[in-house]
Amino acid sequence: MHYASKRRFVSDLYLFLLQASWPNLVSIFGLLYIVANAAFALAYVLDRGSIENARPGSFEDAFFFSVQTMATIGFGKLVPQTALANCLVTIESLVGLLGLAIVTGLVFAKFSRPTARVIFSRVAVIGQWEGMRSLMVRTANERDNRILEAHIHLVLIRTETTAENVLVRRVHDLPLVRNSNPSFGLSWTAIHPINEGSPLFGTTAERLATNEDEIVVSLTGLDETYSQTIHARRSYRASEILCGVRFADILTRLPDGRMQIDYQHFHDVVPAPSEDQLDQREPRAEN
Repeated sequence: MHYASKRRFVSDLYLFLLQASWPNLVSIFGLLYIVANAAFALAYVLDRGSIENARPGSFEDAFFFSVQTMATIGFGKLVPQTALANCLVTIESLVGLLGLAIVTGLVFAKFSRPTARVIFSRVAVIGQWEGMRSLMVRTANERDNRILEAHIHLVLIRTETTAENVLVRRVHDLPLVRNSNPSFGLSWTAIHPINEGSPLFGTTAERLATNEDEIVVSLTGLDETYSQTIHARRSYRASEILCGVRFADILTRLPDGRMQIDYQHFHDVVPAPSEDQLDQREPRAEN
């Protein structure tokens, strides 16, 4: 865990747990559960003779008595028999109830949080589109539903020098051929024409690397199933922006007229056609 993660863990524990993956979350709760029971078990062992029917000084018996108490199981064989043991049982029962409430709330929050299953191409490409050099990023909705009123936004983040000779990271908006989609269900290629007004005009792969260019694409929309706003984001470093290519075709029409996506070639690229080839080829189907 790097420094930023440690700082986020301390300053906003709820956000850290909410964003944690399910394996990590289960591991954290499991570790805390074992540590808490071990701590109470140690307290029971130190109070000798505090648990009836437990072997004297047995940490194992004390640990499983703690598990029964925290989980409010109460088999009845192991019973507290001193004032200190009863106080510990009272405290541990409260800790167990609070822990159960916290875990239930977090699990519910993770299940109810809207998530987008939007995939982005592994690379962004710069190639010919409709006779003009263009930047293209491909997206697709992996769920078998639609994202309503979807909006996509592309920006270029570039290292530049101000008039005072100060290095800054500037953000440039990249206008798209189409930045909204009323019903995003299959694939969607965001296309930015690189004309004279574009910050990418005249750019090359070498210039992209020199300027430490980064393309950031964000997509928002309304999930038609959950009726909640979803977000998806992807960034592309200079090494992930390829010039002189275009994305491979992935849409095919089924016999019943529906469109199908071939995800096996979703990230594939092919050499961009020349302007003459663009004039002769049929337009690609795209929703």
